[in-house]
Amino acid sequence: MELLFMDPVFKEAIWGGTKLRDVFDYEIPSDTTGECWAISGHANGMSHVAGGRFDGKTLGELWKEEPEIFGNYPGSQVPLLIKIIDAKNDLSIQVHPDDAYAGEHENGSLGKTECWYVLNCEPGTEIVIGHNAKDKAEVEKMIRNHEWSDFIRKVPVHKGDFFQINPGCVHAIKGGTLILETQQSSDITYRVYDYDRLQNGKPRQLHVEQSIDVIEAPFKTADIDTFTEEIPGAVHTHFVTCNFYSVDKYDIDGVFTLDAKKYYTNVSVIAGEGTVNGIPVKKGTHFIIPANFNGCRFEGKLSVICSNPEA
Repeated sequence: MELLFMDPVFKEAIWGGTKLRDVFDYEIPSDTTGECWAISGHANGMSHVAGGRFDGKTLGELWKEEPEIFGNYPGSQVPLLIKIIDAKNDLSIQVHPDDAYAGEHENGSLGKTECWYVLNCEPGTEIVIGHNAKDKAEVEKMIRNHEWSDFIRKVPVHKGDFFQINPGCVHAIKGGTLILETQQSSDITYRVYDYDRLQNGKPRQLHVEQSIDVIEAPFKTADIDTFTEEIPGAVHTHFVTCNFYSVDKYDIDGVFTLDAKKYYTNVSVIAGEGTVNGIPVKKGTHFIIPANFNGCRFEGKLSVICSNPEA
């Protein structure tokens, strides 16, 4: 068993910028690059293994051919997708469906539960989390009447903040924010409102009917079970455990060993540099620790975010 280092996939976007190059030294396709799909088994942006015995294989191929790497996790597709998102400008006001709705209406796709760790943001930045409608009828009225300033719920955002975004939650990353996102492996997004922006001279597609179908009302803040503790070699912050994933951050200073998990672990280095089992890693490195991999040893001064699928 060996660590699986990933080559990221980049996505351009009307709201994207250059921070994926400026902060992480990635070679990006343009100055409007919005997303780094860092660890992805999704057909719309598949990661390849970089180096080792599986060099050049896609994550999707490994999922089918080497299921023991992933702890024989149940299901026909890689369950999680890890992204870094550079929002130079505001993303659309959007909402995601759950598994049941996506499975019925989106050709069997997974739904999208996701969470955000704020890597950085400009002073005074806000994000959209939730809405102000009291019930489903008011949701529909406010959307159809374009009552956006009354409908949308904004909250201040700061570096180091964490947000859990469940299906049915209206949300939007706003300009000036850099985020690491852990999500179900789904590319289904319903746009509620896009500020009447034009792309190639035309408005981007909205999904008003689907949005009204899936938005939950009234809005409820998602439950998270965050705590921080000092452990040998690191400060450990647990952010959330939900039905689909658990997410943790380790601020490592010195030597730290990560215990083996039943299923595989996604790892993203978000700051600093060091080694893992003697292999150099730095900010922007992403890799997978196979299931039941014993003795994953970090050395150096670095921060990592790890996620594990839940079954």
